[in-house]
Amino acid sequence: MDIDYGGKVALVTGASKGIGKAIAASLAARGAAVMLSSRKQEALEAAAEEIGGTTAVFAANAGDPDAARACVEATVERFGGIDILVNNAATNPYAGRSIDIDLPRYDKTLEVNLRGPLVWSHHAWHASMKDRPGGSIVNIASIGAFSAASGIGIYNMTKAGLIHQTRLLANELAPTVRVNAVAPGLVKTDMARALWEPNEAAIGSRTPLGRIGEPQDIANAVLFLASDLASWITGEVIVVDGGSTLRGGG
Repeated sequence: MDIDYGGKVALVTGASKGIGKAIAASLAARGAAVMLSSRKQEALEAAAEEIGGTTAVFAANAGDPDAARACVEATVERFGGIDILVNNAATNPYAGRSIDIDLPRYDKTLEVNLRGPLVWSHHAWHASMKDRPGGSIVNIASIGAFSAASGIGIYNMTKAGLIHQTRLLANELAPTVRVNAVAPGLVKTDMARALWEPNEAAIGSRTPLGRIGEPQDIANAVLFLASDLASWITGEVIVVDGGSTLRGGG
C-alpha cells in the first residue's frame, strides 16, 4: 500500500529515539512535515538530522502544559497547522507493588502518560485541528493496559486510562478528527531495555511470531491509523505484540 502524507503536518512527542523516532521518520519519508518533540534538544537535533526530510524540533517536557502549548504553537507557526498528532511520550519512574508507590512518582507517571496526551490533544485541537477536517490523533498505549500484573502496575494503569481517553476523544472530536490508539507489546527500546535485554532470545521464542518487537513495527501501525486508509476507523486500539497476548502476555 502506498501511503502518501504529502501536504500533511505531523507533531510527534517522545520523538528523539525509539518508537517516536521511528514514527517521525516514517511520516517524513512519506512526505509529511514533522515536528519532533522530546525533552532534550541535542537528541532531537541528532534525530532530525538522521531522519532528513521536512522536519523541525522543539524541546518540551510532555508533562508540562505550558511546554505543550508552546510546541503546538511553534508547529502551527512553522508549518501552517497540524493534521496528525502522535502522543508517544511516556515515563515509568517506578517499579514495584502499586500499593507501595510514593506520591511524587505516582503523580509524575499520570502527569506524562495520561494527563499529557489530553493536554497535547487539547492544544492541537484548539490551535489548528478543529479547523482542518480529516485530522488524526494516535495515542501510544500498551498491552499492559489489559493486565493486572504487578511490577509496573501504575504505568499500566495510565495506559488503560489512555485507551479510555482515546475513546472519549474519538466520540467528542468526530467527525473532524479521528482518535485511535496502538497498544505495543514488548519492543526493543531503551525504556524497556531492562525487560528485554537480559532474555531477548527466550522472550522472543515464547511469542507466536518468534521475536520481540522493533520500533518500526509500531510505526507501521501508526502510519495506517493516521492515513486515509483508516478513514472509517475511530476510537479503536490496534494491538501490535507479535501475538504475545494470545499466550497470556501483557
